Amino acid sequence: MAVLAFDLGAGSGRALLGRLTDNRIEAEEIHRFPNDPVAVGERLLWDILRLYHEIKQGLLIAGRRGGDIRSIGIDSWAVDYGLLDANGELIGNPYHYRDSRTDGMMERLLAKVPAEEVFARTGIQFLPFNTIYQLYAMKEADHPALRTARRFLMIPDLIRYFLTGEAANEFSNATTTQLFNPSKGDWDDRLLGAIGIPRDWFGPVLMPGSPAGELRASVRAELGLGAVGVTAVAEHDTGSAVAAVPAAGDSFAYLSCGTWSLLGTEVPEPVLTEEARKLNFTNEGGVNGTYRLLKNIMGLWILEECRRAWKREGRDASHDGLLARAEAARPFAALIDPDDPSFLPPGGMPARVRAYLARTGQPGPPDDGAIVRCVLESLALKYRFVLEQTERLTGRKFDKLHMVGGGIRNRLLCQWTANAIGRPVWAGPVEGSAIGNLAVQWIASGDFADIREARAAIRDSFPVEVYEPDPAAAAAWEEAYGRAVGLWGSGAAE
Repeated sequence: MAVLAFDLGAGSGRALLGRLTDNRIEAEEIHRFPNDPVAVGERLLWDILRLYHEIKQGLLIAGRRGGDIRSIGIDSWAVDYGLLDANGELIGNPYHYRDSRTDGMMERLLAKVPAEEVFARTGIQFLPFNTIYQLYAMKEADHPALRTARRFLMIPDLIRYFLTGEAANEFSNATTTQLFNPSKGDWDDRLLGAIGIPRDWFGPVLMPGSPAGELRASVRAELGLGAVGVTAVAEHDTGSAVAAVPAAGDSFAYLSCGTWSLLGTEVPEPVLTEEARKLNFTNEGGVNGTYRLLKNIMGLWILEECRRAWKREGRDASHDGLLARAEAARPFAALIDPDDPSFLPPGGMPARVRAYLARTGQPGPPDDGAIVRCVLESLALKYRFVLEQTERLTGRKFDKLHMVGGGIRNRLLCQWTANAIGRPVWAGPVEGSAIGNLAVQWIASGDFADIREARAAIRDSFPVEVYEPDPAAAAAWEEAYGRAVGLWGSGAAE
C-alpha cells in the first residue's frame, strides 16, 4: 500500500506518493502547487484555504492513480498558526511570519522575561518572528480574535484538523514556538502567562509517528476515498528533512538548504548551556524524541528575492543564467552577513544588498552576477561559521556535511560550501522533507524498525552527489573567511 506525503514550503507545496519494495523507496511527485503569501492592506497572510484545496487535489490525484493509500502525513514551515473559535471554526487567515506586526515585540517581551530564562525554559533561538512574539503582538494590539479563540493549531495541525476533525499539536513544530518546555515535555505555563495567552488553547503534544485520526466522512465522500489514516510525522519540515539525512551513524552534521538554511546536528537531549544561548542556537524536536541542535541562516531567500526583483524589471533572472554570470564574476569582491535583519522583509532585495555593502564600506557590485556571487559566497562562509560553532557546542568533529533539500540543485553553492568548510559535501536527497515524511509513516506502520533502518533505505534508494573541496582554492577561501568573521563579529570557532 502507498503512503502520501504533503510537504508545504514557504514558496510551494508538493505531494509525493511513496511505495516501499524490498526496503527500497519509490517516491513519485504527483502534485505541485504555489504557496504565495497574500498582502492585504498592511498585513501579510497565508492563503490557508487554497493550501487545503491543493491538498485535497493531491488526495484526489492519488486516489485516481489506483491502489490503496494507507496513510498521509503533512509537514510545513514552522512558527505560524491558526486559531479556532468555540465552534471549531478558523478565525481569519493565519499571519505570515514575515508580517511586520512583530517588529519590536521580542525586545519588549525580553524586557519582562530575561533572555536567559526564556532560553533555559525552551532552548529556542531568538528570532523576531517566533510564535511567542506573534502571539504577544496580538495581545499587545488587543486583537479581537483573542476574545473568541479557544484553540491554537500550527499550520500542519490546522490542515490535519480540516481533514480529520481532530485537533492536536505535534512535537517537532510545537518546540519551534518558544513556548514549549523540553525539560517538562509540555507547554510552558510561565511564558504563556507572560504573554497573556490561555493555557487551555494548547492541547496534548503528539510525537512524530503517532496516529492522528482518519479522513472525516465528508472528505471521503467529496474525494471518493475510503478510510485513510493520518499520521503526525515530524511536521516541521526541517524535522522531516533531518529524518531523511542518509547518514550511516548517529553523529553527523546536516544542512537543510532551501528558502532557509538550517545547519546543525542531532542530539539526544537539548543543549541548554549559556554558550548555546549566546551563539543563538536552537533545540528543535526531532524523530524518536531526539533534538535538532541547529541554527537558522537566512538561506536562498536572499537570492530568490533578488530574482523576483529582476523579473519584475524584465531582466534575465533564470537560475542557469545567473549562476553562469556569478561564476564569471570576481571572487570575494564583497561579502554580506546573510542573517542581517535588513534581509528579512520581502521586496527590493538587490537594493538591500547594495545598501549593506555601502554601510559596511565595501565596493558595490557592478552587475547582477556579482550580487549573486556575493550572496552565495557569503552563505558558504556562514555555513562554515555555524558548522564550527556546532562542533564547539557538541565537542564533536564532523568529517563531512550532509546537504538535503531543494537548494542542492544549486551546484555552485554545493561546491563553494565544500571549499568553504574544507570537507566533502554529500548532497542528497533533493526532496528531503517529503522523503523524511514518508519514512516516519513507514516507521509508524512497522515497515521500518527505526530511523536507522529508514536512513539505510534512503541511502540505497536516492543518489547522493559528493563535492570535494578544491585544494587550489583553499588559501583564497581561508582569507575570505577571516574577512567574513571580522565583518560578522564574535562567535567564530577558536
